[in-house]
Amino acid sequence: MEACVSEVLRDDSTIDEGWVTLTLSSPGKLNAISVAMWHALRAHLQALDGDARVRAIVIRGAQGHFAAGADIEEFPLERGSYDALRRYHGEVIGPTLDALARCRHPSIALIEGVCVGGGLEIAAHCDLRIAGESARFGVPINKLGFPMAPGELRGVLALAGRAATLEILLEGRVFGAAEAREKGLLTRVVADDALEAAGDACARRLAAGAPLAAQLNKWLIDRLAPTAPPLSEAEWQKAFSYWDSHDHREGVAAFIEKRPPDFQGR
Repeated sequence: MEACVSEVLRDDSTIDEGWVTLTLSSPGKLNAISVAMWHALRAHLQALDGDARVRAIVIRGAQGHFAAGADIEEFPLERGSYDALRRYHGEVIGPTLDALARCRHPSIALIEGVCVGGGLEIAAHCDLRIAGESARFGVPINKLGFPMAPGELRGVLALAGRAATLEILLEGRVFGAAEAREKGLLTRVVADDALEAAGDACARRLAAGAPLAAQLNKWLIDRLAPTAPPLSEAEWQKAFSYWDSHDHREGVAAFIEKRPPDFQGR
C-alpha cells in the first residue's frame, strides 16, 4: 500500500494565466480529509483571496478521486468529547468551508471518482462543479450515527433544496453523477476522458472575465437570498461601485473596438 501522506497541494503553474489548482491528496485513503488538510485548505484559500493575480481557483483530488469525506480514523481524538466535537466542526471544518464560499475569486470543483461526505461539502461550497460521468456522490454518515453539522449543511441545502437534502441524508445512499446533476448538485457532467479539458476550459473562461464583476456577482447572489432583508442604500452603492472602474471602461471599449479586453481587477 502507498505511504499515506495527507496534504493539500497548490499548483501555481497556471497563475500567469489567472488560476491556481489546489489538490486534495491522501494516498490509500481516497483523499480522506484530515484536520491538517482542513487547516491547509483554509490557509491556501485565505492566501489566494488576497492575491490579485488570481481570477479562479480549481479544487480537485489526487489518485483518481475527489475526496471520501473526513478522516474517520481521527475521530476518537478529534471528536472524543462534546467540546472537541464542537471545535472540530465549528473551528476546523466550518471556517474552511466558509473561507471557500466567501473567497472573492470564483471556484471550480473538478470531480472524478468518489465525492462523498466532506468531499461533497467542499464541492458544494465551490461556485461551479464539473464531474466526470462515473463520479459517485453521497453523504452516508447515517451509518456513523451522526447528522451533518450546520456549517457543513449550508452548501448542500442551498444547492439541492430541502427535499433532496433530506433524501441524501436520511437514506445515506451513494449515487451517480447523472442523479447528482438532477438534484442540482452539479453544474455539468462530462465524459470521464473529457474532464481535464472541461476543467481547463472553464478556468480559462473565468480567468478571462472581469474580476470586479465576478466578485460583485458572488456577493450579490449571496446577499439576495430569499429571506434576506432589502438592500440598504450603502449596498446599492456597492452593487454599482464598478461604474468608474478600469475594467468597466475597458470592457465596453473592447467590445466597441472588437478586440479582447485587458481586465486588471480595478
